[in-house]
Amino acid sequence: MSWARRLLGVDRRIIFIFIGLGTAVPLLLPVNLPITVTPRVEAAYQTIDTLPEGSRVLISMDYEPDTMAELQPMSIAIMRHCFRKNLKVIGMTLYPAGPGLVEPAMRIAAEAEGKTRNVDYVFLGYKSGFQTVMIGLGESLRQQYPVDFYRTPLDSIPVLRGVDSYAQIDLVVNLTASSAADYWIQFAATRYRKKLVLGATAVMATDYYPYLSSRQLLGLVGGMKGAAEYEKRMDLFGDARRGMDAQSLVHVIIAILVILGNVALLAMQRSGEGGGPAGPLGGPR
Repeated sequence: MSWARRLLGVDRRIIFIFIGLGTAVPLLLPVNLPITVTPRVEAAYQTIDTLPEGSRVLISMDYEPDTMAELQPMSIAIMRHCFRKNLKVIGMTLYPAGPGLVEPAMRIAAEAEGKTRNVDYVFLGYKSGFQTVMIGLGESLRQQYPVDFYRTPLDSIPVLRGVDSYAQIDLVVNLTASSAADYWIQFAATRYRKKLVLGATAVMATDYYPYLSSRQLLGLVGGMKGAAEYEKRMDLFGDARRGMDAQSLVHVIIAILVILGNVALLAMQRSGEGGGPAGPLGGPR
């Protein structure tokens, strides 16, 4: 049996083991591969970085567990940036499963930067209805959220003193895996003229490039790579950069396997061997 036939007959479980190792090893032993910060992420970073100390930032984290691998590291990195700049963060979510992700993300970011709940940030919790909530925030925050996630009346929360609509908010950030981004652009950015930064999954990001040129978005962070760029810009090594290490190594392994498979198949054809590969993937051993 030729080397090419043996190679094409490799048990697929060996390939799964390589993929598993390629995913696990960089997560346990980070490689810290080089990352270039794109202009879109730099624009998002600069929009937050240039806000005066004490500015209020409304961050709506509209995602659920199926997309948390991309958006949770992004949320933590952006909130840590806000806290480092001594900005006041107002967190919320428009997804029913969002509080289980957003609340720990805010707590992790706040603890990392030494910030205190209700003094430096507040989590309003979940509210149903994209358009209703976004338009309602232009009229009265307290009508939409009489109490925060922990059932504390908003009037008792120091960070919300004097805040009751978009008029008292300096920047809106939407981190999402859905069409919620379209509504934030329509209402917060266009109707109420608020500065808006978007963080989206990688598959969504290109749909929103035109909004950057129209200045309806002042920055765009796309997917895990965008989150990794943001972490690099902040000189952090978080889950996004670890994830990009793993993703990059798995891509390299897959590319090598594809090349080896094609070389082996070509070698078999040139040698006149037929009958398909040996082993469990194809023909007879």
